This record gives sequence, structure tokens and C-alpha cells, in this order.
Amino acid sequence: QVQLVESGGGLVQAGGSLRLSCAASGGTFSSYTMGWFRQAPGKEREFVAAIRRSGGSTYYADSVKGRFTISRDNAKNTVYLQMNSLKPEDTAVYYCAASLFNDKPDLGPLYRYWGQGTQVTVSS
Repeated sequence: QVQLVESGGGLVQAGGSLRLSCAASGGTFSSYTMGWFRQAPGKEREFVAAIRRSGGSTYYADSVKGRFTISRDNAKNTVYLQMNSLKPEDTAVYYCAASLFNDKPDLGPLYRYWGQGTQVTVSS
């Protein structure tokens, strides 16, 4: 059983930056592909970014490519999401998730463990 706890959310003005962290416990962190997803009010959950077990491969949604960076520190059992040039449309609850699958990192149903989420609000 893996527990995931996100932190780092908050209120920021458009054009600003935030760094989200997700601390994992209870499992072998380096065995999991880690992903970030988000859900805005009234919308479905969507994929944001993912990073494979070794950290060598990363994947991004088109809407965040070039602005967000995912990284992981397997020694600290933590995955990060650096978010720059934030836009009001980035406002959402952000969730980190862990998957044992190495393929299709953008598919939410493949992720077995989820955090409780952290709110990100971008004001215009």
C-alpha cells in the first residue's frame, strides 16, 4: 500500500510559479511511474505530466508543455511538478498518482494509488 501526500498548492497570479511536491510512503517508490493529474470544477480529471521509474522519460499534456516540468528524487521518495507561466485555466485540484505500468503514462485508470490533492488557483 502506497500513501501519497501532495503539498505546495496555493493562490498565485497569472504568470507566476508554483512547485508541487508529492511525498510517497509505504512502497518501493522507484518501482512506480509517477503522474500528475488535475481536475477543475465541472470538468473531468485530465493528465498533466508523468515520469517513468528511473526518471529518464517524461511526458506532458500539450496544454502544459514548455511551462511545467516533472521530476523525481527516488532517494527522497518524492515527485515534483514545477509550474511556470501559470494561467487562470491551470486552476484545479492537482493530484499525484502512482502506477506500476510503464506504458501509457497518460491513462488515469492505470494508476493504482492517488493522493488527496492540492488546490492551485491562478488569478488573472
